[in-house]
Amino acid sequence: MVCTGAKSEKEARRATMNVIKELKKSGIIIIGKPDIKIQNIVASGALGGMADLEKAAYMLNHTMYEPEQFPGLIYRMADPKVVILLFASGKLVCTGAKNEEDVHVAVEKLHALLEETDFIFYE
Repeated sequence: MVCTGAKSEKEARRATMNVIKELKKSGIIIIGKPDIKIQNIVASGALGGMADLEKAAYMLNHTMYEPEQFPGLIYRMADPKVVILLFASGKLVCTGAKNEEDVHVAVEKLHALLEETDFIFYE
């Protein structure tokens, strides 16, 4: 079973358990406790300023930035292991996290790095 669209880990677990309860109510035999694993969290956010993607692509390791192909910088962060799509507007999408804490850590880490190097500016 795959659960998508939940707004939190807790909500995903609750939804999964509700489906299992409904299946049991319908006469489907389920033996044992379900093994629920979070495989991929996708989160969107904003850094609150504009990002210089050209400079960031040059400075950060493990990036891909080809504005003719895609308007965002693709940053593969090693720790935590996530992929962040960063746009010039400062908006971002973080994907691949296994828990909510990894999302927060990754975004805070990227924000600090961009501020240190003056690759983010506020209007």
